[in-house]
Amino acid sequence: MPPATFDWGDYLASTLPPAWASALGEDTVETIRHIGRMLSERVGEERIVPAPEHVFRALQVPPEDVRVLLVGQDPYPNPDHAMGWSFSVPRGVTPLPPSAKNIRTELRDDLGVDTGEHFELGHWVNQGVLLLNRHLTTAAGSPGAHHALGWEKVTNRIVQVLVERNPHFVAIIWGRQAAGLLPLLGSTPRIESAHPSPLSAHRGFFGSRPFSDTNALLEKLGQQPIDWSLER
Repeated sequence: MPPATFDWGDYLASTLPPAWASALGEDTVETIRHIGRMLSERVGEERIVPAPEHVFRALQVPPEDVRVLLVGQDPYPNPDHAMGWSFSVPRGVTPLPPSAKNIRTELRDDLGVDTGEHFELGHWVNQGVLLLNRHLTTAAGSPGAHHALGWEKVTNRIVQVLVERNPHFVAIIWGRQAAGLLPLLGSTPRIESAHPSPLSAHRGFFGSRPFSDTNALLEKLGQQPIDWSLER
């Protein structure tokens, strides 16, 4: 846990990969600094997740290399689960959160993938899947705690950059929060469904076949399909 004097603002700005920092522009970087300063004020009252070095982990995929944008809502509120990639859980951490279990079920039903025991999604990231949350931090034990901090401005800009620079990606939009990005996607092919959380998975997530449908859209774009298996 960062010390009470930790400056989230300057630190978060410094962790932006150079390709993204340049593309997002100084106004967005300043928004990130502002959000970070608000996070610094909360450190004595709450534990912030994910760890500061992982807040922008999803952006390790450069804009031009993104083949799939998969958007969720918030980081997992359990510090053991949140790792900076939406829905991904560090290898070896059990039990898995319910959303991860539900995605594994749909993955198995859609593609027949042997999902094994973990849900660490580095194999997807290495193929150009950008695992983005709509809000990039929350408080441990409190989903949605940081919805008012301004993260939507940042994730809006991330999506705008993708649309401007990359005509060959597919968006997967899960849930109401992620759906707020739909007006920014323009003509980008997209897959939409309910969020995989236990509260909504039975209202349109299960049976939606997002993985096979995404690969079909990628092939229409002239792209190779994603290998959605979970690396051993």
